[in-house]
Amino acid sequence: MADTDTPQAAAAKACDQRYFEALAQGRFEIPHCRDCARFHFYPRVLCPACGSQNLQWLAPSGKGCVYSVTIVRRGDGDYTVVLVDLQEGPRLMSRVVGTAVERVHIGMCVQARIDSVDGMPLLVFVPSAESS
Repeated sequence: MADTDTPQAAAAKACDQRYFEALAQGRFEIPHCRDCARFHFYPRVLCPACGSQNLQWLAPSGKGCVYSVTIVRRGDGDYTVVLVDLQEGPRLMSRVVGTAVERVHIGMCVQARIDSVDGMPLLVFVPSAESS
């Protein structure tokens, strides 16, 4: 049996699918543990904090703070790769758009937004009013 045929792999794939389907419908949702009250990202079938399977999908505020930033320089345009700490706790990788890449900095306040790139939903961040 290949690793991709295990029940665990199927459950992990269902989590991925659930996350991306919500994005495609314009919703940013992540798992929240009903037992320890923590959000987590990347979606998993078990809470990484307490191991519970008692999870629900909720919409976080989308507010966050840039923890780390890298500028990727390419001939067709530069872009950022950032780690963002969400207000609810999880840290995730994304991009900051809507401002010059040189203006993106550690500690910058950002807000989540769902964009479409090549017809696929992509969670990105834009500078928030708190960054001004």
